[in-house]
Amino acid sequence: MIVDAPLLDLLFSGANLFVLPFWTLMVLVPNTKLTRTVMGSFLPFVALAGLYLFLFVTSFSNVQGIEALSDPNLSLSDLVAIFAQPHVTATGWVHFLVFDLFVGRWIYWQGQESGVFTRHSLALCLFAGPLGLLSHLLTDALWRRFAGSGVEEAVG
Repeated sequence: MIVDAPLLDLLFSGANLFVLPFWTLMVLVPNTKLTRTVMGSFLPFVALAGLYLFLFVTSFSNVQGIEALSDPNLSLSDLVAIFAQPHVTATGWVHFLVFDLFVGRWIYWQGQESGVFTRHSLALCLFAGPLGLLSHLLTDALWRRFAGSGVEEAVG
């Protein structure tokens, strides 16, 4: 199936807009019932994964594309040539969106369970996923080291 440029642009823009309410809730109002309810659902990930599946399947309408990605000698310049195609780039971008949001959700729930501050890590995760994850892991470790004993005594 060939996806024309206007539809591809619409799907790309729609995916970008789709994730924003979830990030907004987690960063701005993390402790509300609404945020907990929304982030307790896997439906956003099902929707994004469905879009990814559609884009993935329609990205490789020729055998050369599939063969290129499965080549064990794939070079960086070969990969650049593959991703120079807008359809493949859109597919890759949705891949980032769904995984960054999933990691963000994990960070959010870690913060809800432990009481560790997560807003900075979530903001980083939105814009640079692995840096947000690293930020959270460091923040969580520091929290457990320096604030954890005081929290446990207060709770216990």
